[in-house]
Amino acid sequence: MTDKLLDIRDLVTEFKTEGGVLQAVKGVNLSLAAGETLAVVGESGSGKSVTSLSVLGLLPKKVGQIVQGEILFRCRDGAVRDLATSSDRSMADIRGSEIAMVFQEPMTSLNPTHRIGAQIAEAARLHEKLGRKAARARAIEMLKLVEISEAERRAEAYPHQLSGGMRQRVMIAIALVCNPSLLIADEPTTALDSTVQLQILELLRRLQGELGMATLFITHNLGVVAEIADRVAVMYGGRIVEDAPMADILTAPRHPYTRALLASVPRTDHTARAAGQRDRLQAIPGSMVDPMRPPPGCDFAPRCQWSKDICSTDVPALENVAAGHNVRCCRWREIQ
Repeated sequence: MTDKLLDIRDLVTEFKTEGGVLQAVKGVNLSLAAGETLAVVGESGSGKSVTSLSVLGLLPKKVGQIVQGEILFRCRDGAVRDLATSSDRSMADIRGSEIAMVFQEPMTSLNPTHRIGAQIAEAARLHEKLGRKAARARAIEMLKLVEISEAERRAEAYPHQLSGGMRQRVMIAIALVCNPSLLIADEPTTALDSTVQLQILELLRRLQGELGMATLFITHNLGVVAEIADRVAVMYGGRIVEDAPMADILTAPRHPYTRALLASVPRTDHTARAAGQRDRLQAIPGSMVDPMRPPPGCDFAPRCQWSKDICSTDVPALENVAAGHNVRCCRWREIQ
């Protein structure tokens, strides 16, 4: 782990349900360097959010558990901790201080009965032991950092008095108040309109450059992360099916699922118009794999136009196809 801030190795996460054991994450390997942005992309149910909750130790008690693997994190003091086996008390010290998270829907994450300034100040008081006055000053400073105007007045507002975009900025302020080394952003723009989405993405990119933090960005939309991610990991059925630099994903995707995700992104460029793609998007046929009853072999085979008999018998291994580019498909040589 010489240059890695986060190193996830062979992570397996399961949930106990009335119908049996559901394996949501199946042997995931991911790594993230300091200052880097890694986007984890996939449809709902692919295992993206469960992976992030596993990192933060936020799996529901008695129901969800990590049954295999390591989550190695390099702390500010240089010590490397395995978050998969860390105690609740140890994780409470790390969450918010060294690893922070921005959730998808701020209205369900913010406390509706507390003022915005108090909610931002709480993290500073807890982790940095600031007094009430100093913590409030830090809260106002953070509101200014995330570009909320009239910060002193907004600090006295309640969540319902702010717009969706402003509430998401408040969530970012809470996450960054202790200057974490790693920020996990779980679908932070999904509930926002396209204009506000761009503003939030630009804000995250600017703050990352200023603060030097690493970012794990979780989304279902490859188009959202095209401008901010250094690398992309595509997940399907609880597994990484492709892992590559952002430029390689856009120009030379190897997995059929990655290609299908890219084809489903609306295009407005001249090439798309010339090809007659202005009005019709390409949908991915079928539905996400049922985690309780996964198919034999490749999880994506039932929806894949390139599928052959071998795809329904063996789970393909993750192969290296180029420098820093890995793919889990037995037919990638034929469909490139």
